[in-house]
Amino acid sequence: MLWCYTSRLVIKSMTVGATIYGNSATALGEVVKNIQIIDRAENATFSIFQATDEEFDLIFIGDQQDMEFIEDFLARVTPDVATSVLTLIWERFILKRDAQGIHGTLYYEYESRRRCLPVSKREVDWAESAIDEAQRRLFASRR
Repeated sequence: MLWCYTSRLVIKSMTVGATIYGNSATALGEVVKNIQIIDRAENATFSIFQATDEEFDLIFIGDQQDMEFIEDFLARVTPDVATSVLTLIWERFILKRDAQGIHGTLYYEYESRRRCLPVSKREVDWAESAIDEAQRRLFASRR
């Protein structure tokens, strides 16, 4: 076991409890989802953090959405909810080599590049001109 973190969060009568154990994370009996942070920080770590399904669904609200801008999330929820959710997620850093996939990407300070990302905020919806043939085939099979 690498580390253990237990948290409890109540949002609008929804209770979220989670116990995270290193790279065998479980939340309410399910594996949590990994979120990679893409920002303009000079350290360029692009770290990965774990979120419960409930936390993930508060950030990525669209149908099969897997990309979000922090500004959109912050505009959609109250400051208290944003602080609660992000504080819990920031406590669940995971090494890239231990992550079992990346389920979502959260962009910080990328407003100027919004036009480059799919409007749907789904990886499978990239413009054909922005991806190669292998990606076109895979994304077409996943839409």
